[in-house]
Amino acid sequence: MHIRIVVATLAWSSAATAAPLTFDQALDWARDTAPSLAGKTLGTDAARSAARSAGALPDPKLEFGFIGFPVSGPNAGHPERDDFSTVRVGIEQDVPNRAKRTARTGRAEADIAASEAARLGETRTVRLGAALAWVDLYFAARKLTAIDAVRASVAPLIRTTPARLASGSARPAQTTEPAQILAAFDDRRAELVADAAKARAGLTRWTGDTAPDIAGPPPTAGIDALALRARLDRLPEVRIADAAAGQADADARLARAEKRPDWSWQVGYDRRNPRFGDMLGASVKVSLPLFAKNRQDPLILARELDAQRARLDAQATARELAADLDGDLADHAMHHERLERARTILLPLAERRAALETASYSAGNASLADALLAKIAVAEARLGLLTREADVVRDAVRINLTYGSDAR
Repeated sequence: MHIRIVVATLAWSSAATAAPLTFDQALDWARDTAPSLAGKTLGTDAARSAARSAGALPDPKLEFGFIGFPVSGPNAGHPERDDFSTVRVGIEQDVPNRAKRTARTGRAEADIAASEAARLGETRTVRLGAALAWVDLYFAARKLTAIDAVRASVAPLIRTTPARLASGSARPAQTTEPAQILAAFDDRRAELVADAAKARAGLTRWTGDTAPDIAGPPPTAGIDALALRARLDRLPEVRIADAAAGQADADARLARAEKRPDWSWQVGYDRRNPRFGDMLGASVKVSLPLFAKNRQDPLILARELDAQRARLDAQATARELAADLDGDLADHAMHHERLERARTILLPLAERRAALETASYSAGNASLADALLAKIAVAEARLGLLTREADVVRDAVRINLTYGSDAR
């Protein structure tokens, strides 16, 4: 049933074309249609299905054979004359010790936990990828709008070139400057177009929409550092590390269970010559782990060491996540400062300079190149402001989804 649902979902998502997506819709769309996440879900279902038989007894064995066929003596080649020759039919059942069956069940449960942790990790990866692609596309579109607005503002200045040349206030060589500056301007715009195309391709990757578009405002840049630190032990990396430790502990228990005897029982029916009568047999076999020093003990030690390593790895993962969070929060604070500096200092100064240079050009005290370069500086300042704003929003999205989400 799950397989049919997943296949149908993937077929629908590959053919569907969505309307413009808000930020939250993009995340939901990616979560619901990502093939990688569907694969992880099937892996979890497979682990649960396998767990149902983990503690079950092995299949019984059917025995069928000829016992006591005479090959020498007076009855050689004539089993019907020999009272020990029989045709046997029997059944045998191996019974692993209870500790071993319990350990196998525990290992299966640990496998389920590991698979579920991997699914949560993939869910977060998918949602984060879609979120960052959406944010990149949003700011790429805003940058294109900003640069087009500045380019439109320089058109009146360029149209004055013939008049200034005719009046003698500009040299003939200066008429080439506007074209050169506009070419550099267009180069910058081409970079932004490429950035938008890359962001759109990323959104296609995560959502499956072949022509994705965005709608609505970007997410807020707020971060609750205390809440994030309190949730570190619930992150997928921690769950994956804990699941690996659980698997290693289960393997150690399974190795220790090998020191306990297994047993089996057997029941057989012997068909003999009617003159002698049939026979019924039953037996029990018990394994004897007598040489544990050279057999089970080294394996037990190896598995216990693996379990210790897995627990240490889990501790290292927790420390690494805490350090990563502190580093990301520091970067976020730095990006906030840079954004405020661009908003309150850099952009206003660039706009003031452009206004002064334009006024000087109109009064004949500055060249057209000076005025155009000042306009270009405004464009770069606005693009820089948007870049810094994008850094802040990307930080918030990445931090909140990485450290503060259960990746549902």
